[in-house]
Amino acid sequence: MTEMLATQTTARPSFGEAFLVWLKIGCINFGGPAGQIALMHRIVVDEKKWVDEARFLHALNFCMLLPGPEAQKLATYLGWLMHGVRGGLAAGILFVVPGALVMLGLSLMYALGRGISAIDGALFGIKAAVLVIVIEALIRIGRRALKTPLLLSLAAAAFVGIFFLALPFPLIVAAAALVGYFVARRAPGQLGLAAKPESVAPPAEDRWRQFAIASIVGLIVWCVPIALAALILGPKHVLVSIGIFFSKLAVVSFGGAYALLAYMAQEAVQTYGWMTPPEMVDGLGLAETTPGPLILVTQFVGFLAAFRDAAPFSPTTAGVLGAAMTTWVTFVPSMLWIFAGAPFVEPLRANRQLSGALAAITAAVVGVILNLSVWFALHVLFGKVTEMRTGPLRWYSFDPLALDLRASVLAAIAAVLAFGLHRSLIEVVVAMAALGALVQLLLGA
Repeated sequence: MTEMLATQTTARPSFGEAFLVWLKIGCINFGGPAGQIALMHRIVVDEKKWVDEARFLHALNFCMLLPGPEAQKLATYLGWLMHGVRGGLAAGILFVVPGALVMLGLSLMYALGRGISAIDGALFGIKAAVLVIVIEALIRIGRRALKTPLLLSLAAAAFVGIFFLALPFPLIVAAAALVGYFVARRAPGQLGLAAKPESVAPPAEDRWRQFAIASIVGLIVWCVPIALAALILGPKHVLVSIGIFFSKLAVVSFGGAYALLAYMAQEAVQTYGWMTPPEMVDGLGLAETTPGPLILVTQFVGFLAAFRDAAPFSPTTAGVLGAAMTTWVTFVPSMLWIFAGAPFVEPLRANRQLSGALAAITAAVVGVILNLSVWFALHVLFGKVTEMRTGPLRWYSFDPLALDLRASVLAAIAAVLAFGLHRSLIEVVVAMAALGALVQLLLGA
């Protein structure tokens, strides 16, 4: 391990020094995955010179192959690269904890502060910001992912599947992965892949032992809180449902929080009845204001689910436990993937079929985010939206004359800030929250 670390890093820091840097990154990593990855690159590669450019980019490519938040997985991998398992744990945990604590505070404020005019107005403004943010993510990811006609077709098929046929997100991910896997074997160019795979270094000799240890320990750590909740509170308790649902989500969480929101909305709103569509929009807006991965929006969902089904706890205690369960089963798996897969990094780099599957999944995610954009737009701009079904077909019914003019104006202002003035996401959210509160105070309900 020491020799490997010496060859893969340019200046080995002490664990204490690295710990403080990861804590700093965890407290200031606003801006979504792109901003967080850029921040880590500036600090770890440019300033500290702990990892060289090639190793950083290779680590990023590896993390993109796995489910879970890319930036948090990258932090975990870089920590592992420098200090083994303890380094990976420190980097991965510190990347999440500050934002998770902020998100918990915002969730408490949301649950306890509803009905206060200024807070309701701020949440109203945040909804408009979220609509623009999701559209911006759709454009950004689409430009990067849809390089060929086949990838564009996969995105269109994913949109039709989830919007009109209500197909579950995991099924769409699996189908896209299969298409990408088999196409990459015969026509990699159709997926935007290079004709020849990269040459890579041989894998570590003890990779299977490391994989087995990480997998066994990781699975136990992942499942223990769910098992304890089932044993103490019963298998049908909301904490058990939260643990199982978000564990499934962690396995299919390709494409980041924007892609997952459509699946979360489908399950949390329609299947479990934990929250309403506007509350899902509120959760994403709050998550945009926190450091850490945007997927912390799942914590908001878990908090509200437990807060509203609190027995035998008080609502606040249940909400905190629900948030903790959600955070645990969301981020423990992403760290498990890193510790189990890190010994296989070099071979994965040259695996064309796996790269093809990832390219196809990313394309399908664009279609899923388009579905989310339409879903958000309908609920933000028209308020009451009814889901309709005829056989396997699903569509949404709404009254065009019920267009919310205040929401439309705020969304237009948010679009100018994001696309015209190129303000950061956190600036857009804060500005729209302030405008929403002002409109609420001046005009009332």
